[in-house]
Amino acid sequence: MESTKTSASRSGQPPRPTEKTDHDVIIDRGRAVLKAEVAAIQDAMDRMGSSFAQATDAILHCKGRVCVTGVGKAGLIGNKIQATLASTGTLAYALHPVEALHGDIGMIHADDVIIALSKSGSSELIELLPRLAKLGCRIILLTAKLDSAAAKHADFVLDIGSVPEACPLGLAPSSSTAAMLAIGDALALTVMELKTVKAEQYASYHPGGALGRFLMKTPEVMRSGPNCPTVPDSATLGECYEAILAAPRRAGAAGVIDVDGKLVGIITHGDFFRLFRSENRPADKCVTDVMTRSPKSVRDDQRVNDALEMMRTHAIDELPVVDASGKLIGIIDVQDLLARGFSVVETA
Repeated sequence: MESTKTSASRSGQPPRPTEKTDHDVIIDRGRAVLKAEVAAIQDAMDRMGSSFAQATDAILHCKGRVCVTGVGKAGLIGNKIQATLASTGTLAYALHPVEALHGDIGMIHADDVIIALSKSGSSELIELLPRLAKLGCRIILLTAKLDSAAAKHADFVLDIGSVPEACPLGLAPSSSTAAMLAIGDALALTVMELKTVKAEQYASYHPGGALGRFLMKTPEVMRSGPNCPTVPDSATLGECYEAILAAPRRAGAAGVIDVDGKLVGIITHGDFFRLFRSENRPADKCVTDVMTRSPKSVRDDQRVNDALEMMRTHAIDELPVVDASGKLIGIIDVQDLLARGFSVVETA
């Protein structure tokens, strides 16, 4: 039976506009905030000029440390800039202007470079910056007021722009702090690139967490010495099994090496299991008759992530580590990777 309800389209009437839900309004507001902050960063980028290059050069050639200072929200942004500088190879510390005026100015040296943050340029920095200038420090100021009192004491003034704050009242620092943060990142990362900081150096600043694991090299997780069972290619299976049992830590494999110490094969617990299930299982059989020849291996200058990818691809639980000449120097056990926080299951 045909429905008695007639849709707007069937009746020829235009559909009524869909009313916005509360969630739609919230999402629109969130997007408006992001648009305002994007506009602030774009404005700051458009204003970037020679003062940025000069400020970068001052940091690059700083003989002391970089001191980052600011009040309120600008100070909090300064703390993040300081952390970024330190984590990318530039010695940096944060200092509150009020604390500096109450004795902590003593930690600042004449060869330090100061990065000061103040949207208005009329905060407590007005009292601090003249003293730092007199001390001999070079001063970089991030501000929206190029003619402010603070700007008069700066060597390099970086314009953060004057885009209205994203705050519905136009008061809470938001667009301005987004621009400050972006400029601070631009300074730190440009200096990092000019210093040609290598991945290995960066890894040394981030030993923990996922980033540390990503940059970790194979020698940092491999088993070596007595914990890496090794037998010559002339050894018997019995001797190989004894070598595995003798390892202080439970081992799942033994590397087989030639007279020069180069890796020529590997024997795993799985090889022993398959052999013991066969009819012919003499312990005096030579390891070369059973071993996996030319096994998968990684170099000692490769990252652990490379080893992990190989172990995932080939379903390997133990992976030998060799040096540039092919000599066996250690072995990576999947259990050690799990203990370090690596996942053997590939993640998106």
